[in-house]
Amino acid sequence: MTGSLFRRKHITPDHGGQQPLARSLGWPHLMALGVGAIVGTGILTLIGVGADKAGPAVILAFAVAGVICACAALAYAEMATMIPASGSAYTYTYVVIGEVLAWVVGWSLILEYSLVVSAVAVGWSGYAAPLLRDGVGVPMALMQGPELGGIINLPAVGIIGVVAALLLRGTRESATVNAVLVLVKIAALIVFVIVAMPAVDTANMVPFSPFGFGKTMGPDGVERGVMAAAAIIFFAFYGFDAIATAAEEAKNPARDLKIGIVGSMLICVVIYVAVGAAAVGAVSYTRFANSPEPLALILRELGSPLAAQYLAASAMIALPTVILAFFYGQSRIFFTMARDGMLPASLARVSARGTPVRITLFTAAIVAVLAGLVPLGELAALANAGTLAAFTAVSACMLIMRRRAPDAPRTFTTPLPWLVGPVAIGGCAYLFFSLPTQTQVWFGVWNIVGLAVYFLYSRKRAVIA
Repeated sequence: MTGSLFRRKHITPDHGGQQPLARSLGWPHLMALGVGAIVGTGILTLIGVGADKAGPAVILAFAVAGVICACAALAYAEMATMIPASGSAYTYTYVVIGEVLAWVVGWSLILEYSLVVSAVAVGWSGYAAPLLRDGVGVPMALMQGPELGGIINLPAVGIIGVVAALLLRGTRESATVNAVLVLVKIAALIVFVIVAMPAVDTANMVPFSPFGFGKTMGPDGVERGVMAAAAIIFFAFYGFDAIATAAEEAKNPARDLKIGIVGSMLICVVIYVAVGAAAVGAVSYTRFANSPEPLALILRELGSPLAAQYLAASAMIALPTVILAFFYGQSRIFFTMARDGMLPASLARVSARGTPVRITLFTAAIVAVLAGLVPLGELAALANAGTLAAFTAVSACMLIMRRRAPDAPRTFTTPLPWLVGPVAIGGCAYLFFSLPTQTQVWFGVWNIVGLAVYFLYSRKRAVIA
């Protein structure tokens, strides 16, 4: 019994005779995929949430979350080049540690990607709803979910359908569109920094850390502190793991994966530090804390309404890049688990264009239901919990392989692995316990359900069995 729970998967060049995915992505596509996933609702909205929890020290919260994600990204880059197969953290854990933990990681990634895609789709619909209401006359009951008194969030369902159709056309085509939209998004953030930086006043950063470093409960019942902010802002950094799910579709995995993962993280860290410093320096954090559009609000406060409108319009145009990146990652996780027999094998069929059509449609149906009907509320924080579990597993796999196979070929080697690995693992654990208690409980419930599915269905049907 114990042996079967920890049986390990072996990667073969022909994937056990099963149909592979088409290799159509170069490193520019992968880097754009990573930047598209990382730069999105996190920096556009969560800087306001982070400022409410940490004050001006939200900059420090960004730095803490960035360091932990950077360490995890280095571990991902090493594992992705050692095991260039679809599936990301799920596949690495299956190969290095064993099946039952791989299932937990895969189940956690399903949670992460589903909630991120759904949450971003709902956020995008907030920009689209006024246009549909005023321009087309669609009733508001069909443009907001039950949590706001509506029936179904049709704009959110619609944008998921558009992204699914784009992915069905082909991976390369969708990656090219994504790269163009990413440039639009980065240009908008550069405009924000150019407008806000001249208005920076150090008086806006005093006191720098009004709520302290660790997570503490405020008199209003809200958890605050730098680490409480970092646990939420962490959402703004992850996304590079979606690149690892593309390993099987990279033209030159040994080169392209490491450039895509490390390069996208470096670009995003620079962008976030610049945007965060400009935001808290230009305007007192109390004026944009918890705002749904903090960056646009700051620009309006600075007397630049046109720049604010440009930023809002760019967000509406470019937010689908986040949906595309995580939708892509979600479908590839599902695809790999189905090919392994952990989910129905019929879902792993590949079209003549080399894309997994059935699993893409299946993924679209799940996230559309979540976005259109299910009140997300605080459950969005569950996405962070699932990601932290995956990052911890990949960092552990990197360290295990350093001991188990120190001489194995590595086209990318993590510098200072015995420092980087423990920092990633310890940092992820600290951030997990800095999440709201309710989130931790729901994450436990999700994995209890997942283990029931594993023991009742997946363990007996796994291909490796």
